[in-house]
Amino acid sequence: MLRHVTAIRYLEPLRSGGSVPGVVEADDLGTYVVKFTGSAQGRKALVAEVVVGELARRLGLRVPELVLVHFDPSVAGEEPHQEIQDLLHSSAGLNLGMDYLPGAADFTPDALEVDPAEAARIVWLDAFTANVDRTVHSPNLMAWPASGHQEPHLWLIDHGASLVFHHRWDSAADAVGKAYPFQHHVLGSRGPDVAAADAELAHRVTPELLREVVTAVPDEWLTPEPGFTTPHELRDAYVAHLAARAKISTQWLPTNFLAAARPQSAASR
Repeated sequence: MLRHVTAIRYLEPLRSGGSVPGVVEADDLGTYVVKFTGSAQGRKALVAEVVVGELARRLGLRVPELVLVHFDPSVAGEEPHQEIQDLLHSSAGLNLGMDYLPGAADFTPDALEVDPAEAARIVWLDAFTANVDRTVHSPNLMAWPASGHQEPHLWLIDHGASLVFHHRWDSAADAVGKAYPFQHHVLGSRGPDVAAADAELAHRVTPELLREVVTAVPDEWLTPEPGFTTPHELRDAYVAHLAARAKISTQWLPTNFLAAARPQSAASR
């Protein structure tokens, strides 16, 4: 289960993303990037963040800690922009926070050496969860720590665009074996051996693991949903869909990548 914290101070909005998350301080003395239920992407984006983020963590990939943030819009009373205030007032209650990584830098293809095996695991996860939003133009990867005193590592963020099947449950069964386009994946130029990653990971995605992951999603983000009467029924649907997809992984594994060649560093010119 995810930890619960309460926001005690709103620091700033982050306008680089369409959902306009905000940086907040919480009562556990932590700082978090909060994605709000009132954003245009809605609660299903937060469901995807939890399911994919927690699955990635259990498969050994780095994801900043996710927490459930109780948010009272009054803590942001000094925010001057009306559109931000509107977003915050429509998001009173439970929202999703991600641990803020101080000094983290956006990943760029020439900025960090990436182990091909790790690259393959990330590509496999993205293909499994239908996350096509990790491209050269929108990598959704962070390099941290970036201080130079420690070796930086890749951290995965922003999975709200994943699980596209849950936007139309009446046709979700048709997407179980669907192969999504990954030619422009940001790690495609790293020579990812996706078949090896599949052999390592697919069998680990069991119904038991998936149940553990979807249980972390709050009930209130799962209702109402046409065709389902309870959050338990909807959780069963997520588990069944993803477990079935893991069993037929050879149908959706990406095989070719068109990512641009890595730029030469100044030292190699």
